[in-house]
Amino acid sequence: MIEVLEIHDNFLEGVYTIREKVFVEEQNVSKEEEYDEFELASTHLLASIDKKPVGTCRIRKTKSGVKLERFAVLKNYRKMGVGKALLKKCLEILQNESYIYLHAQVQVVDFYSSFGFEVFGNEFVEANILHRSMHLKKTR
Repeated sequence: MIEVLEIHDNFLEGVYTIREKVFVEEQNVSKEEEYDEFELASTHLLASIDKKPVGTCRIRKTKSGVKLERFAVLKNYRKMGVGKALLKKCLEILQNESYIYLHAQVQVVDFYSSFGFEVFGNEFVEANILHRSMHLKKTR
C-alpha cells in the first residue's frame, strides 16, 4: 500500500534523497538548479511503500496560484501508482484553490492530462529538459 504524508522541515532528508537520485543522478540536473530558495516555504509530500520512501513532490504558492513541482519516483517503483498517489494527495489538499499549475516534462504530459490538466503555451527548456506548462481545468 502507498502512503503519502506531508513532510516538514526537519524530515526533508527522505525527500532530498529521492530528488537527488531522480533529478541529479538520472536526469543530470545540477544540484544548484534542483535545490532552491523555495524549499522551506513549500509543502513537501513523501510517498512510501512498506515504510520505504519511494516518491516525492512539492506544493508551492506563487503570485499566479499554486504550483506543483519536483515530482520524483525512484526508478524501481515507477508504474506502481506512486505518482498517481502523490498527485491525488496534492489535489485533495488543494481542492479549494482556484488556480493550480505545473511544468511537466514532455514525456509525462499525458499522465497529468488524465487528471484534468491542460497544456498551454509553447514547449520550453527547464533544467536542460523539455517541458510544457499545464493548468488544472476546473469543472465548477
